[in-house]
Amino acid sequence: MEIRNIAIIAHVDHGKTTLTDGILRQTGMVEEGVSMDSNKLEQERGITIYAKNTSIFYKGTKINIVDTPGHADFGSEVERVLRSIDTVLLVVDAQEGPMPQTRFVLKKSLELGLKPIVVINKIDKHAARPEEAHEEVLELFMELGATDEQINFPVIYANGRKGVAMLNPKDEQKDLTPLLDMIIEKVPPAKNDASAPLEAQIFNLAYDNFLGRLAVVRIYNGKMKDGQTIFITKPTGEIRTARITRLYTFKGVMKDTVSEALAGDIAMIAGISDAYIGETIGENAELKPLPAINIDEPTISMNFLVNESPFAGREGKFVTGRQIRERLEKELEINVGLKVDFDVPSETGLNMMTVYGRGELHIAILIENMRREGFELQVSQPHAILKEINGVTSEPYEEVTVDVPQEFQGTVIEKLGKRKGIMKDMKIKENQVRMIFEIPTRGLLGYRGSFIVDTKGLGILCSRFIDFRPYAGEIQKQEFGSMTCMVTGKTMAFSLWNLQERGVLYIDPAVEIYEGMVIGHVLNGEDLEVNPTKNKALSNMRTSGNDEALYLIPPMRMDIEKGLETMQDDEYLEVTPKNVRLRKKLLTNTDRQRAKRK
Repeated sequence: MEIRNIAIIAHVDHGKTTLTDGILRQTGMVEEGVSMDSNKLEQERGITIYAKNTSIFYKGTKINIVDTPGHADFGSEVERVLRSIDTVLLVVDAQEGPMPQTRFVLKKSLELGLKPIVVINKIDKHAARPEEAHEEVLELFMELGATDEQINFPVIYANGRKGVAMLNPKDEQKDLTPLLDMIIEKVPPAKNDASAPLEAQIFNLAYDNFLGRLAVVRIYNGKMKDGQTIFITKPTGEIRTARITRLYTFKGVMKDTVSEALAGDIAMIAGISDAYIGETIGENAELKPLPAINIDEPTISMNFLVNESPFAGREGKFVTGRQIRERLEKELEINVGLKVDFDVPSETGLNMMTVYGRGELHIAILIENMRREGFELQVSQPHAILKEINGVTSEPYEEVTVDVPQEFQGTVIEKLGKRKGIMKDMKIKENQVRMIFEIPTRGLLGYRGSFIVDTKGLGILCSRFIDFRPYAGEIQKQEFGSMTCMVTGKTMAFSLWNLQERGVLYIDPAVEIYEGMVIGHVLNGEDLEVNPTKNKALSNMRTSGNDEALYLIPPMRMDIEKGLETMQDDEYLEVTPKNVRLRKKLLTNTDRQRAKRK
């Protein structure tokens, strides 16, 4: 049987997973309502976080499909997948056209010599402009230095939600057959020399509570058998042996246990307890390692500590430094974009670990997963990573694409300008403005929440990492002052009613609080010590204003991402299975004043 290996790549929310789900349904591999985004967090947020393998059978051909994330923070998932497939489907929104992550994934694909098939998706949108989007994609190919062969890419138009594809936008809409036929026609069959010595490479990792670490491999030559002894070669040339204890191939969204897997296929194996991305697998020690799979390095860092707030240990199952350390070690096995320094000296003497990631969302997803598993911890404010390059202090820079209604462009330009953003391009179309900025990652940290407020939720902001550049100097950000509790107790509606005039609150009445906990922010930039436990003074006198109703504005609910955006350098975000709280590192005002004087 012939095998085709493809990956679906695109900017976030351009419809990769919906299109993959449509292909699976049409070929009878899944029932209605089953989605590739099987992870609970993915379903809640409507984004793909982890690259996933699936396969379909069409016209006697097996097509392995890898669905990849579109968000820049999970770019490392895309990078390693591209090495294991033969062609990509580049999905582009017919209204938005190419976006920052489109450029990132296409650049990686072209560098590897892949010849993409372009899918102009969401042609049912009211403002869809499929022909213009096609032109913009062509310009992007030329800009990224595509070869003549790559520029001559096939195009198909689709509506992933309805499960239809057409060679021309005005063709009759039936199903996804035109796309499947194009894959069979344009994607070269995988080399399948089963008689050659085994040659395979690990490009993804998974974890099973019973089998331990699982390696997802592309088999380039030969065959792989259950129970076989294999030689694993690191890119550096070191060799070790292991035995395959379980062998799977993919069938729809399920794993299929098999006794052997042949060249050209994608398989999953158990038995290599220390498998790592980019390692080469062979049946003898003479095999040369395949080229290493390089992953872009992290751009931000954050400290993870044991929770030692006054409410510590009330809600979590896993609260010790050893448990947090073990969980991070397990995460490193499958999350290759992440790095962890486990022994960092801390001023407070607490067990502290520094976690390095590709962006705020990358680390926020890890914290959210840990919280749901029953962990309690506290984390510090995210910081951009600085490093010395040729004797010059350098920091990560990002390219930011902003789409906003024209009325908000001034505010966005002003705010990003203060954060050292430099505008590189601006296009106006009807009432919409698209602006492209280059900005230090430091300047972008904590801006997204403010951007949503400034554009009344009508703006779109996307970013992608460019490279490390010389340090841009001090950055002026609008800092909120924190509303910090001066007492421990329960909040009272009367106190909160008075405090809501001073800023934005994070909590409701009748909530337990402790001294040093941050319950809101004030807009003037100065920290404010407050007592939210005071009730109305009762007296025998009645006045006209005495019994007026207390109208409380609904509080801003604190979650992990909001916390990482709003927290200050002298604060921790306390994360437990039931609550996310902001607190000062030093809980008493006396300690904070003493630290300031130092």
